[in-house]
Amino acid sequence: MAARHYPERVNAITRRLRGRDEAASPAPAKEPESTAGVARIGRRTKDLVKGLKPGEVAVIAHRNIDRIAAEDLVASGIKAVLNDQPSSDDKYPNRGPLILVDAGVRLIDFGGDADLFELLDDGDFIQLDGPILKIDGAKIATGVEQLKPDLDRRLARQQDDIHLALAAFAENTASHIQQEKEMLSGSIDLPYTRTDFRDRHVLIVVRGPNYKRDLRALRAYIGDVRPVLVGVDGGADAIRDAGYRPDMILGDMDSATDQTLKCGAELVVHAYADGKAPGKQRLLDLDLEPTILPAVGTSQDVAMLMAYEKGATLIVTVGAHFNLIEFLDKDRDGMSSTFLTRLRIGEVLVDAKGVSRLYTPGITPGPLFLFLTAFLVLVVIVVLSSPALADLVDLIWLKLKIWLGF
Repeated sequence: MAARHYPERVNAITRRLRGRDEAASPAPAKEPESTAGVARIGRRTKDLVKGLKPGEVAVIAHRNIDRIAAEDLVASGIKAVLNDQPSSDDKYPNRGPLILVDAGVRLIDFGGDADLFELLDDGDFIQLDGPILKIDGAKIATGVEQLKPDLDRRLARQQDDIHLALAAFAENTASHIQQEKEMLSGSIDLPYTRTDFRDRHVLIVVRGPNYKRDLRALRAYIGDVRPVLVGVDGGADAIRDAGYRPDMILGDMDSATDQTLKCGAELVVHAYADGKAPGKQRLLDLDLEPTILPAVGTSQDVAMLMAYEKGATLIVTVGAHFNLIEFLDKDRDGMSSTFLTRLRIGEVLVDAKGVSRLYTPGITPGPLFLFLTAFLVLVVIVVLSSPALADLVDLIWLKLKIWLGF
């Protein structure tokens, strides 16, 4: 019996040994991924993405690539991102790099002596063999490619250590509350504006998380209620992209496009507390006359306070920052002004998601007219297809003519 099974045993042992040998032998080396394209250079990612074209390579200097920047880079259709700064410095759970890599965009960090802005010119045709940067086949610099397994492990580690980021964030928030207490005490001197907020809903759009999706979800609300539309910097472009015109644009004017700034909206430059307004010069260069508003805090905070102080009955925010990760993505180490602002205006403040879930649009004239038209057409068809009903209609019409004296 044992001899009869001997060949099978030999074959089984042979298979095990062969599998052991295959596991022990190193797998063939994987060829480094190769990418080529035109380099587009910009130190400010939010400005660079406006001109990127599919197939190009973005060269940036963006420490901690945030979610919004990553989504904009992916939407531009680029092949790769070369970053002159660490794409994530482990201070908080940063999903930006993972968003890029998950979308198939190569992300390579350069550092040390490799200054990409000295080595490259805008428009250079570059090659990437793995993490090696080349021009005309000559090696220029070597970076560190950010790969998905490493990014997954890094994000998990960052989430485990989030309590450290939260403690530092809370400490900075508390230390700055005293400096920005005028946001709660009501001592901000608001300028005259031609935009009327009194007894109206106000929709404030910030270029933040899910701002495009939330703005689309509010289409019925905007059509019915006709709120005052306020764009905070790049949020004004989002309003125009959705098919509307902003009533006011407020911010430091570094993100909105020239076309949006010229759309006829009232322009309010958010200046520093000492009155310096870097964004003013850009508007003057475009022959536009701005209103200057010196105030502490962020531009979205100031926009909310202005709407509240000028009598808005409801303030709806799109893309506003509410949680720790969103604030850290914006490179803020505290949220004192935002905390104070929400304490002050909380009774009239609501996020776009709440409005889209709770708002029930009424019947508008357009759909009602279509319904009545369809009903009348149906009645005519029924009457014409029934001789008895047709005779009845003729009789009613004859009596009306006699009654009216025709």
